[in-house]
Amino acid sequence: MRPASPSELPELLELQALVDLAGPAMERRVLCSVDAGGERFEVQAFLLGSERSDVPAVGFFGGVHGLERIGAQVTIAYLRSIVTRLQWDTTLQRQLETLRLVFVPIVNPGGLWLGTRANPRGVDLMRNAPIDALGRVPWLLGGQRLSAALPWYRGEEGAAMEAESQALCALVERELLSRPFSIALDCHSGFGLADRLWFPYAHTPKPMAHLPEMHALGELIDLGLLHHPYVLEPQSRQYTAHGDLWDHLYLTACARPDTLFLPLTLEMGSWLWVKKNPRQLFSRHGIFNPVIAHRQQRVLRRHLGWMDFITRAASSHTQWVPVDEARRRHHAQALARWYDAP
Repeated sequence: MRPASPSELPELLELQALVDLAGPAMERRVLCSVDAGGERFEVQAFLLGSERSDVPAVGFFGGVHGLERIGAQVTIAYLRSIVTRLQWDTTLQRQLETLRLVFVPIVNPGGLWLGTRANPRGVDLMRNAPIDALGRVPWLLGGQRLSAALPWYRGEEGAAMEAESQALCALVERELLSRPFSIALDCHSGFGLADRLWFPYAHTPKPMAHLPEMHALGELIDLGLLHHPYVLEPQSRQYTAHGDLWDHLYLTACARPDTLFLPLTLEMGSWLWVKKNPRQLFSRHGIFNPVIAHRQQRVLRRHLGWMDFITRAASSHTQWVPVDEARRRHHAQALARWYDAP
């Protein structure tokens, strides 16, 4: 059966409805166009809030893997919450006077339309950055250059990044890394029974440079978002991989002494959905997405509070980002928590 036309994809219809509803309060920006199966798709960004260069920013991303539609849907759900609340929420209106919000709900629209993890050229965008893992990685899973017919294909050695990857990186550099503080949240599904928040690095088990700041954010979550379901950890605790886009962008940010960038990946525990409904195993879509309506609605609700929490954390970053002795304390605690240091 041929996929629906691009104009019929529910995620794209929802985004167009939000553009109409938001009016001048939200900017729609086309980052690039890609072809898939004779159709052309635009990679779109949606921007709200202050354009000042001295305010913090938060970026929300989804649909990097086209098969994981729930990642795009969670991102769109939060964008809808923002747009509808802007009509009446004076607290949100004041917050956006000193905060920049950036949304790319569907980084890989061609893959979404085709129902594939990779983009239409067969490249896994989350293995596509010019960064190699230090040491051995899991076979195939960690990224491979053997063939686009196999999963987790990185692309040809020495080739430029895919158009979608380049567009994402250019937007992050312009809208997030140009500001003094920023957080990115990239929404995925398909790993484990718990919802995990992964932070760099994916390419090495070594600690990131801003480990104290990440630990302080984790403490903020534990104290301020009571009974949350998230496991915060470096991705390398689970596996290492080549070509991670967020490792690449984080290292780019580290070369800029005037910015602090904390990228997070939300890995929704899709094995739990399969455990509750084993028939999903017989569907590629079902392995990565909740297929029962009430369960999908629960997932969409589940993460709205967390996403709102990190916009508040970004707005108030000067109140919790550690310095001096507090930073040394957070560094020691982070090493003990995540790296088994004494």
